[in-house]
Amino acid sequence: MESVKGMALLSCWVSPYGLRCKIGLAEKAVEYEYREENLMDKSALLLQANPVHKKVPVLIHDGRAICESLLILYYIDEVCATGSPLLPADPYARAQARFWADFADKKIYECGTRLWKLKGEAHQEAKKEFIEILKVVEAELGDRKYFGGDAFGYVDIALVPFFAWFYTYETCGGFSVEAEAPKLVAWGKRCMERESVSQTLYDPLKVYEFVCSLKKKYGIE
Repeated sequence: MESVKGMALLSCWVSPYGLRCKIGLAEKAVEYEYREENLMDKSALLLQANPVHKKVPVLIHDGRAICESLLILYYIDEVCATGSPLLPADPYARAQARFWADFADKKIYECGTRLWKLKGEAHQEAKKEFIEILKVVEAELGDRKYFGGDAFGYVDIALVPFFAWFYTYETCGGFSVEAEAPKLVAWGKRCMERESVSQTLYDPLKVYEFVCSLKKKYGIE
């Protein structure tokens, strides 16, 4: 692996956004320092590195901070010469990849959070919307091996951390992800065959336990 001087990643173990950065760094074959953050007691370094949003992940390279996971992936793809390119070379394909990664950011996590936070009619609306989101993403995947075709890349890296959250979403939502989007689940299993993914994602049951602890903390039953 290439050692990139002065590169560190600040994140939290369960953050899908931090996990995509770890997968991207592994795909680029880059060594870096990982620093686990306690989001209930954020470090001075995190607050200094990301004073605007005060969130993880943050990549620090030669003393300079890069915030937001998709921008971090874009950055490491440009500055790290090792490994396979994360983004396609064709400008149109690059634009499409960034669109679908942005779609994941704007839709999946936010709607999935509502699945375990809300009750009653609002919960049912979140469930309906989440299933629609899954179907839109699955339609984009189609019959391809990965979102970019035969090559594992930017969109796959942006989306695959949510695969570890599917159990939580379907358990809290009362539906089967595989029944609603079988091709998407098959894609997730293919991604798990990659070392960068299998060694990064956590057991879905551990993610669910984390969410249950949050529900208990916030009095959500």
